[in-house]
Amino acid sequence: MRRLFFLLCAMASMLSAQAQNIPFKPYKHWNDRMAAFAREPDITSSDIVMLGDSHTEKAGDWNKLLGTTGIRNRGIISDVAAGVYQRLDPILKGRPKAIFFLIGANDVSHNLTPTQVFADIRRVIEKIRSDSPDTKLYVESLLPFVVGSERWKTLAGKENCMIDVNALLIAYCKEHGITFVNLYPRFAKKGTKSLRPELTIDDLHLNRLGYKIWAHEIRPIIKQLQGKK
Repeated sequence: MRRLFFLLCAMASMLSAQAQNIPFKPYKHWNDRMAAFAREPDITSSDIVMLGDSHTEKAGDWNKLLGTTGIRNRGIISDVAAGVYQRLDPILKGRPKAIFFLIGANDVSHNLTPTQVFADIRRVIEKIRSDSPDTKLYVESLLPFVVGSERWKTLAGKENCMIDVNALLIAYCKEHGITFVNLYPRFAKKGTKSLRPELTIDDLHLNRLGYKIWAHEIRPIIKQLQGKK
């Protein structure tokens, strides 16, 4: 609780000082995905959007994963909160039924502090709620990675940052009446801050079992949104 108190104090100070927005520069895969999205039918008010980075994109067909229809994958590998913010307009124009939003791992890997990461995520949340107020928003927790992995050096020693960002998101969502989907406990190895090794292909990204767990956690919400039993 003390750690969260100091995080909230730092966050308040940062936001009151007009926290910096890290400039976002589109990259090839981001542009390619945006071009692919533009070729798809427009998002409509009956659609549910999965919004995020590689964790979301690499799931592939969320309809198959969830056993339903009407789910749109708007994940982009390596994306950050500022990148998501830049691509919101075509999504929100369609006033989707719901958005499941997960972002932040790449922001952490870019050496942003938890309060900076939170500030950029908060900016996305505020735009969604402002531009498409009837869209139900589900903010999902950042996921753990395998602590001590030699593969993701930019995340080395940053497992507490993931936890701190989640703590800030939990507090914010509670204050503003937003549903927070806490996936983290299902993916962390018991008693550690590390991703369960049986759920990953490379110490960070999920394998088929990992996605089954994710789908299991949100499937009841999806069914309720779609009026299914």
